[in-house]
Amino acid sequence: MRENLSDQRLASSSNSPARYNQSNERLRRSQAERESSARTYPRSLPFAVKHAQGAEIVDADGETYIDCLAGAGTLALGHNHPEVTQEVERLLAEDRPLHTLDVTTPEKEAFVDALFDSLPDEFTDTAKVQFCSPAGTDAVEAALKLVKTSTGNRSVLGFQGGYHGMTSGALSLMGDTDAKEPVPGLMSNVHHLPYPDPYRHPFGLDADGHEPVSHFAERVLADPESGVTDPAGLIVELVQGEGGVNPAPDEWVREIRRITDEHDVPMIVDEIQTGMGRTGETWSFEHADIVPDVLTCSKAIGGGLPLAVVVYDEELDVWEPGAHAGTFRGHQLAMAAGRVTIRHVVENDLDEHAAEMGERLREPLADLERRFDAVGDVRGRGLMLGVEFVDTATETPDGEVPPPDGDLASAVKSECFDRGLIIETGGRDSAVARFLPPLTITRNQVDEIADRFREAVEAVVEGDSGVTS
Repeated sequence: MRENLSDQRLASSSNSPARYNQSNERLRRSQAERESSARTYPRSLPFAVKHAQGAEIVDADGETYIDCLAGAGTLALGHNHPEVTQEVERLLAEDRPLHTLDVTTPEKEAFVDALFDSLPDEFTDTAKVQFCSPAGTDAVEAALKLVKTSTGNRSVLGFQGGYHGMTSGALSLMGDTDAKEPVPGLMSNVHHLPYPDPYRHPFGLDADGHEPVSHFAERVLADPESGVTDPAGLIVELVQGEGGVNPAPDEWVREIRRITDEHDVPMIVDEIQTGMGRTGETWSFEHADIVPDVLTCSKAIGGGLPLAVVVYDEELDVWEPGAHAGTFRGHQLAMAAGRVTIRHVVENDLDEHAAEMGERLREPLADLERRFDAVGDVRGRGLMLGVEFVDTATETPDGEVPPPDGDLASAVKSECFDRGLIIETGGRDSAVARFLPPLTITRNQVDEIADRFREAVEAVVEGDSGVTS
């Protein structure tokens, strides 16, 4: 195969883009030959993307799909939004710098203005911003370094089910042990607290049982026999994304804020996937009406281009010049695309649109939950929704929910793809179908997403013993 593919490449003109106008099969075969075994999405999304606009993707064979992945939530305005592409084209036409390290530029100043304007005044009045290398995980690493430097402490508190990235410190904080087991020597002094998942409660309680979870966190900080030294910080997603689309109750979030305040523990809110209108507020912490000490931001704030920042209280700003860096922290095109995206989201109330479209999509998903036992739970916030599939053939004790069924979720995902709908899975056993469409999604597109997903679920589940009607 290698020789044949090489011959095909040599036979094509290396200067002509037309040489890459090949079929899904040929492009994917070349990818499998040359890319690492760590590649993920191509294994369950068997196509090559050729064109994209808004919420639609066209593959190399000319098939069209509705994109409910949107770069894992990166593309808040969808693919190739005209305001974003026009701004990028303007910078290129005007010979603006593409890369400036951390030297400031008019584009950088305008981006910071837009970012700070999107945040509550009570946060930005005393805020500093650190530009990082371009991935969200880099922002997490910077935030960890920040709070450790500021407090002088070494322990970090995370949460079961959490996901913060794949670099060493961020991976240490991950709840999924499968990803960590092959990697020795991860960051030490990490402690995972229970997260108030209402469907799979850490203490086996019902959906309203979030108070014992916050009490447990408080005891860890207050009890000298807890085994946890004074933490440098606590990091939390207010809607766990990769962990299965688990929204934290607002009351619990306020309790965690109170507890961290009283124990002088900087609270880091990871807004990498939830930020910029995704959950129905511009920032997810606004649902609970709190102000964090540190905010990690990436994905949507770059307008589809790589960008990551940390925004934090100036009292933490004690590190020395050069204490944190990153070559691509001066990515000017991303700052311009991000500024346009942030302004568009805020000025067009796309957070409210996300809340409305999320409810519109949630209704038919909830109908599937009522129809099929195998659809165990529908949850989420705004346009960050999840459907958990469960194994109804396995007997469970009274009061316990069935185990997750990753095979069923995978089959539904495949059926969705065959129907021109791109979704992702996550959570325990990858049993949660996840919806992260662009915030610009229309009512008609939402209805089409719901119809295609329903058809996929019916095709997979109706022959299964879990069907109830």
